[in-house]
Amino acid sequence: MTKLYKLIPSLLILIAELANSQPIFEKSVSNLRDQRYCEILYGKRHWLNLEVKVFNTQGLNLCPEDQWKTITKEEVAKKYDASFVDLNGPRYWMMDEIQAAGATANNVKESFGGIEMNLRATVDIGLLKQILGSKSYSPNQINRTTNFIYKAGSPIYELVAPDGQVYVMQSYSQIVNPNLTMKDLPNLAKELKLPTGWVYRSTLLEKDLSLVANGIAYVLQDNLANSYQRR
Repeated sequence: MTKLYKLIPSLLILIAELANSQPIFEKSVSNLRDQRYCEILYGKRHWLNLEVKVFNTQGLNLCPEDQWKTITKEEVAKKYDASFVDLNGPRYWMMDEIQAAGATANNVKESFGGIEMNLRATVDIGLLKQILGSKSYSPNQINRTTNFIYKAGSPIYELVAPDGQVYVMQSYSQIVNPNLTMKDLPNLAKELKLPTGWVYRSTLLEKDLSLVANGIAYVLQDNLANSYQRR
């Protein structure tokens, strides 16, 4: 029994190391910066929770505008018997490379209005979020295993929260402002309605930046629907 007690600390350390270990990424796609994509999110309420599936066009197509604009929420809701649908696009990636592992590196595909999309993540939305609705500058928990890589020499755009948490832009959106392009991002603060204490800034990377989500990513949007992941 004494030997067993001596082993317990070592076992706890091993468990902690396994929990914090980096995932082995199985898929990778590069040259993404400023590449167009679209997403469709849908889900059905289960008791007090809403599980939302996130499909996007990455690696399959560039979300043709003539097809994208024909898709309706009503059509998706009917097809999948969904109580929640969001048409999230067009968007443009801001990282240079994405690596994926685990359930994120899957081959689950659906076709929406003739546009093929791959299942990329799931989002669990609690009752409070459902009642209050989506809020800008409020992080959501996204279930995915990814590594977003931003290359040295490239600019990144960040939101800094009052508590010091830093969120890096993963994509900019043309949902609210259809004319927004990458060249507008250095001066985007002029268009943002930043809550008190929040800061928008740009940084030129001196070395590669990796944002690893080992099962969970914390993602928020600004008032223009641009998306940011927590560092």
